[in-house]
Amino acid sequence: MNLLKRRDFLKVAGLAVGGGLVAATSYLALNDESQDPVVDRVPLPIKNLHPALEGFTILQITDLHLYPLTQPALIEKTVVMANKLEPDLVVLTGDYVWQELAAIDELAPILSGLNAKYGVFSTLGNHDYWLDAEVITAAMESAGLPVLINRGLSIQHGRGSIYIAGLDDGWSGAPDLEATLDGAAPNEPVVLLCHEPDLADRYSLDGRIDVQLSGHTHGGQIRLPGIGALILPYLGRKYDIGLYKINDMLLYTNRGIGVISEPVRYNCPPEISQFVLNAAEQY
Repeated sequence: MNLLKRRDFLKVAGLAVGGGLVAATSYLALNDESQDPVVDRVPLPIKNLHPALEGFTILQITDLHLYPLTQPALIEKTVVMANKLEPDLVVLTGDYVWQELAAIDELAPILSGLNAKYGVFSTLGNHDYWLDAEVITAAMESAGLPVLINRGLSIQHGRGSIYIAGLDDGWSGAPDLEATLDGAAPNEPVVLLCHEPDLADRYSLDGRIDVQLSGHTHGGQIRLPGIGALILPYLGRKYDIGLYKINDMLLYTNRGIGVISEPVRYNCPPEISQFVLNAAEQY
C-alpha cells in the first residue's frame, strides 16, 4: 500500500470507527472520482494473430447506467475521450440505463457519436433485461449500434481478421456459446463480449476464446486500500477488476462509466479500456 493511499484509508477507517458515518460519507464525496474518466491502455497478447493486426486497438466502454445518478454530460465526455484515441473498433458491453427505460432514447444518440474505423458493436447486460431488452436493443440498433446477441462477426484488417463474439447476458438472458462462435473460422482469434466476468470460469474451458471482455462490477465503485471493493454483484465477485488469465484465456473486467446505488467512486475512476493487440505464441 503506498503512503498516500494508506493515509486515505486511515482517514476513512478512523472516521467510520469513530462513529462518524456522516463524516466518512462526506470525505468520500469530497474525493469522488465519478466524473473523471480515465483511459487504461492494456496490451493483449493474442495467439494466431495475423501480423496485419499487430497494434490493432479495441476500446471497451461499459455500464453507463444513465439516470438518475449518472448524467448525460459524463457520457458525452466519455465519447469525446474515446474518439480522440482514434480506435479501430469500439465495443459496448451492457447496462446502458439504470432506473428509467426512457433514458435509452437520450443515451443511444449520444453513443452514436462514437467513431471507430471498423464500427461500434454492443451486447446487453442484466439491467437491460430487467428494464426491457427489446426496447433497449431497438434503440441501439436505430442509432447505428448493432447489438450482438449470441452472434458474432469477423473484422477484416488487411490480410488478417479477428472474430468479435457477442454473448447474451449470463444472468438474465439466454447465452448460447455455440451459436455465438458458429461463424468463427478455425484458428481465428476470438474476442468474447460477456457482461458478467465470473462466467469466465465456464467459457475459458471452451478453448476457442482468446479474450473475454466484461464489465458488471463497476470495480466496486469504492475500493479501500488493502481491502478492495466493499460490495460486488452476483457473477462479479471473483474477477472484479482488471486483467486475469484463466486457463488459456485472458479476461478483462472494466470498471464501467456510470454509478448505481451510491453516487460516488473512490480509488476506482470510470474507465475507458484501450486494448492493443499483439502477437504471442503463448501467454
